[in-house]
Amino acid sequence: MALASVSIKGTRDGLLVTLGEGELASVLAELAERLSGTASFFKGGWVALAVGRRELSIAEIGHIKALLAQNEVILGTVISESPVTRAAARHLGLQTRRSLRLQPQPDWRTEEGFSEGALIRRTLRSGQVIRHPGHVVVIGDVNAGAEIIAGGDIVIWGRLRGTAHAGATGDDQAVVCALELAPTQLRIGEHIARPPEGKRRRRTIPEVASIQEGLIIVKAWKSGR
Repeated sequence: MALASVSIKGTRDGLLVTLGEGELASVLAELAERLSGTASFFKGGWVALAVGRRELSIAEIGHIKALLAQNEVILGTVISESPVTRAAARHLGLQTRRSLRLQPQPDWRTEEGFSEGALIRRTLRSGQVIRHPGHVVVIGDVNAGAEIIAGGDIVIWGRLRGTAHAGATGDDQAVVCALELAPTQLRIGEHIARPPEGKRRRRTIPEVASIQEGLIIVKAWKSGR
């Protein structure tokens, strides 16, 4: 399996897109695919672009900026070790940095610390949409017609009847937890699951959904997962 050349992570300041090694056209094709696959999550987002030692021209940075704009994403900062690239970015009115100061949010499932996730203390009603680059916790219900799109985990201390997309930046390790898990649609990373039509679930125990062997699996939500 080929290694991904594009990394997209949530940070405290927005989204961080890192372009890895490889021919630029191929890397940008992968970026375009990643953006189009999760367009609803990235829409309206602010992005810092890290390109390492790549020397990019004004035209090349302009092309990347346009690619992001096509997906309604705003390029604000270029992070590069190359003076040529930084000069080209400044010519386009972009902010520049030499090193990566933006720190990706730590995973709250490790012992390294807790992320600055979003805490919502209310019920989400039909038509309401929550987007966040990190984890999302809702103390309340998520009604049918409401939507949560998170770069990390989604935890609902209530009923999930709307749409939930965890790991929207491609994180298959993300999970969705709810006291009552009955979503209209459930997504983790690029995986999608929908409830069977015409059937109502009888179980109302707390449950957690995660990716196992390429499928979304729902199990009882227990201590330690």
